Amino acid sequence: MVDFPEIHFDSAWIIQNRGAKNPVDPFKPYAYIKEKEKSFYGEIEDVGTIFLTNKECPFKCLMCDLWKNTTNEKVSEGVIVDQIEWALARMGEIQHVKLYNSGSFFDVQAIPEHDYREIIKLVSNFKSVIIENHPNLIDRRCLNFSDSINGDLEVAIGLETVHPEVLKRLNKRMTLSDFEDAVGFLKKNDIRSRAFILLRPPFLSEEEGVLWAKKSINFAFQVGVECCILIPTRPGNGALDLLHNQGYYTPPKISSLENVLSYGIALNQGRVFADLWDLEFFSTCDNCFLKRKERLSQMNLQQKIQSDVICNCSD
Repeated sequence: MVDFPEIHFDSAWIIQNRGAKNPVDPFKPYAYIKEKEKSFYGEIEDVGTIFLTNKECPFKCLMCDLWKNTTNEKVSEGVIVDQIEWALARMGEIQHVKLYNSGSFFDVQAIPEHDYREIIKLVSNFKSVIIENHPNLIDRRCLNFSDSINGDLEVAIGLETVHPEVLKRLNKRMTLSDFEDAVGFLKKNDIRSRAFILLRPPFLSEEEGVLWAKKSINFAFQVGVECCILIPTRPGNGALDLLHNQGYYTPPKISSLENVLSYGIALNQGRVFADLWDLEFFSTCDNCFLKRKERLSQMNLQQKIQSDVICNCSD
């Protein structure tokens, strides 16, 4: 592990080292995608993800770049409902929907409380609705939402890493006990949870990044998480670029993502997915990249380890 810099990674420092936000239309989601995913019930089905445009998350995490597509002010009542309706009309048939709002779904500064009733009407009949939420904002509102839809509610929570010193420096404002309590609360009320886990966050070597990602998967399943999402830590948010220049952060290799995904699937304790967005950034070889991408994609879909890709490259 590299030495920690003598910097207090608070919100002010993180904001100070940012670039500009992207221009967004508060009346439309800033993106939406349709993809296949293996469901909790073992079926490969269509999932629609709507990336909602709303006010920036109050938790300024060191590694986060989601703030780039947020507004500075709270959006008006009804706007989020219109965004969801707009995206669903263009997405075609889906069985599951993810409502990702670059923060916490139950942050009323991001999604007006008045809108939840109409949102429920729009998503009630999907097999599952997946939202994201900080563990400290998981409360009875999750239960009310879950009880109001016909399908299942899943709550995605950023665990990030169980490395105690690294987690402390991510400005997450969360402890492992907070995470465990949130998952326990959800599980007690028959609501599934999924954990976002970083592969090689700052301050870890490649080998340590792999080791602590595996430890994070172990912890997530032990406390009751049903599904883990592996996210290669990406630069581009300002703070990580500065740490990269100072030698405190290096993006992980695609082979490390393969390694950790294989480990998680082999545990057979729940679904484990690799985030494949911008995957080419983590590859150094044009000859084997597409084969590696397809291998990871098939492991995501089948939840079975696929044959290794053989190449003499550094990947």
